[in-house]
Amino acid sequence: MPSNTIRTAMTEPLPADAVSDLMPALRDVIREAADLALPYFREGGHTTARVWSKAGGSPVTEADVTVDTFLKIRLSELVPQAAWLSEETQDDPARIGQDLVWIVDPIDGTRAFLSGHPDWSIAVALLSRGEPLLGVVNAPALQVSYEAVRGQGATRNGAAIAVSAREGLNGARVTGPKPMFDRLQRGVDRGGAPADFHLIERIPSLALRLVRVAEGAIDVGLVTANARDWDLAGADLILREAGGFVCDLAGRMPAYNQPDPVHGELVAVTGPLRDPALAAWAGGA
Repeated sequence: MPSNTIRTAMTEPLPADAVSDLMPALRDVIREAADLALPYFREGGHTTARVWSKAGGSPVTEADVTVDTFLKIRLSELVPQAAWLSEETQDDPARIGQDLVWIVDPIDGTRAFLSGHPDWSIAVALLSRGEPLLGVVNAPALQVSYEAVRGQGATRNGAAIAVSAREGLNGARVTGPKPMFDRLQRGVDRGGAPADFHLIERIPSLALRLVRVAEGAIDVGLVTANARDWDLAGADLILREAGGFVCDLAGRMPAYNQPDPVHGELVAVTGPLRDPALAAWAGGA
């Protein structure tokens, strides 16, 4: 059994120091996962991995399954009592009754991975009682890794990050689906104070979209309905620890490890821009 293995009683929360102690081993595991994925990726070209379609028509690759299988084994070794929820594993409803749950997207941004776009990531979160304790979003093709432990701030390749200090929507850098951007723009225009937004090209990996708000590269990230826990949970914690928020139109933060891990429309935003962005979003409907 690995020396970093953490065991607690099923009903006990994981101590804060135990979460921090877990991070070095977790980094090693995710680096190994990245090393498994990268040989299948060809920047600017089509993946070398076998590709097929899921029941809903979305693509899945040999790399998704390989990384998912590896992470399930290794993360379960690190925290044996944690349940499991991932994009590529059949859901086990028993996770609902568990305190600790790993939430994993082995390749977030599969279409980007397929087409040779480097904006894909490996996204991992550990939840306790539905709240993220730690989050990692690793972009292997970019050699960038974002991390957070609850209450301890967020980092990019080990350096502390924080959201933008912008205080108003005018000039804000926005990314996301065009219909949602247009709605935000309409709301601002109807409010009588038009904003000169800078539309940033949509980022294929949803987890990367959120962490780029966390590092101050983007001010507002728009998220269409039907995102899943595995798209959000790790990046959500990183954004929170950097001073931002993920919330719905009513300002409610996502609830994780629910029977249905699907979410509605969301916005990832800095603290100062949350209220004006939500008001504009509502006004543009």
